[in-house]
Amino acid sequence: MMCHVLLFRSLINLCMETRCSVAIINQRYDIHPAPTQKVDGKLMSHNLETDYLVVGAGAVGMAFVDTLLDECASKVIMVDKNHQPGGHWNDTYPFVRLHQPSHFYGVASTQLGSTTIETIGKNKGYFELATGIELQAYFSEVMRKRFMLSGRVRYFPMSEWHFSRAGISNFTNLLSGKQYNVSVKKKVVDTTYLKTSVPSRHLRAFDVAGGVACVSPNNLPLQARNHESYCIVGAGKTAMDVGVWLLENGARSENISWVCPRHSWLMNREVVQGHEKFFFESMTCFAKQMEAIAKATDVDELFREMEACGFLLRIHPDKHPNMFHYAVISKGEINQLRQIDNLLENGRISSINNKGLIFKNGSFVQMTPNTLYIDCTASAVNFSASNTTPIFQPRLITPQATQLPNPCLSAAMAAFVETNYPDDRTRNNACRPIPIPDDPTSWLTSQLGHMINQNAINKDPKLKNWMAECRLNGVGRMTRNVKPYHLKKMALLAKLKRNFRPAVANLRDLIAKSNLHVAE
Repeated sequence: MMCHVLLFRSLINLCMETRCSVAIINQRYDIHPAPTQKVDGKLMSHNLETDYLVVGAGAVGMAFVDTLLDECASKVIMVDKNHQPGGHWNDTYPFVRLHQPSHFYGVASTQLGSTTIETIGKNKGYFELATGIELQAYFSEVMRKRFMLSGRVRYFPMSEWHFSRAGISNFTNLLSGKQYNVSVKKKVVDTTYLKTSVPSRHLRAFDVAGGVACVSPNNLPLQARNHESYCIVGAGKTAMDVGVWLLENGARSENISWVCPRHSWLMNREVVQGHEKFFFESMTCFAKQMEAIAKATDVDELFREMEACGFLLRIHPDKHPNMFHYAVISKGEINQLRQIDNLLENGRISSINNKGLIFKNGSFVQMTPNTLYIDCTASAVNFSASNTTPIFQPRLITPQATQLPNPCLSAAMAAFVETNYPDDRTRNNACRPIPIPDDPTSWLTSQLGHMINQNAINKDPKLKNWMAECRLNGVGRMTRNVKPYHLKKMALLAKLKRNFRPAVANLRDLIAKSNLHVAE
């Protein structure tokens, strides 16, 4: 009898799952709307209605919608050029991995990964880093099982948003040409503002002669075996990933050249694990960092002190870094990259011909025949110190960084503020954008903005409580369970707090000395 009952229940569940699957298919491929009509041979527009129209289904758009679903009953339409959610993760190179631990990335409602510490490889001893394929699968699952099954999200992949005017947005399906006009009751959420660029899609800023093998990192695994030497073009984190991949896959360091227009300060992965297991490693470093900020007399001194306390790393101790993009790296990766000693520091290149590299300063470096050039010059975002705009405007939300360097937490925070605060003025006071730095000097402004935001959060009980519990807040996870009787932990937090105000004051002084503008 029990077997029959269990079988009956299984059949019911199967029917329910089948109905849900059909609903998902209908939503995803837009089966429900009436067939496209033609008038005089032209496709007619379909009219839709929603509360929020979200442009972009990358990490930022997904994190925003996820929190929106928890905080209100609004309906959402998501429009994206890609065939599946995940944004730039759909176009990244096959060996890419998250630079931060998986456990505080993605959307707030859904865990990414299993919160395990890796036991082998260059990330040994630290929390797991999701691969590009894992991230694609994660965002697709969130879309299918959370967003679309909610009945409140309609998703339009392979679609291009054109404009929004007077509460009407227009977008087109890139395959059918079908046009949609959307009446947006509340706001358009434009997650494309920072114009993320990846190597496989960006336009090269240098010329490549015919017959020269120059590929993006996406094609490196297929092309590497056909060449005897390699030249990495670019000095960012992608270039570092390429260097590590080449070495791990058997390339000899003497056969690798590296075009480095400038060197970078890098964040030490050990102190950004965002978990109570690394409380003392992280908080000891953060307390020393705050003390360094409070006491530094210039930018160079400050960064040297942050290196001394273990917060920052650099590949070459004898090189003076003049780039800072919040890139995260392990000491193991640093040790590998130090094996590449053929550094070409002539600046940016203007062209590559059959004989070698021509730099913008007019210099020429001859390269060995059969060299494979790997283009890593794409800029992840627009690193401009002045590219912020108010996040909340009439009928428009423009998510930007409010918690550096955590784009997902920033987006989720914007959604929480949108739904829990009464007007745009109040929202903008609670959620101020931070410019993304390009170099150590502009980092001063970014750090000050981050600290101002933290101070505002601490004074706002509603936002403070939400931040403390949000899965995406790694620092919150480290500190939320600290009790008064945890004396050593309390002492570290007290030291951090004690230097907070002096650090803010000194940052303002250093910024003034550097003639930088600070948006208040």
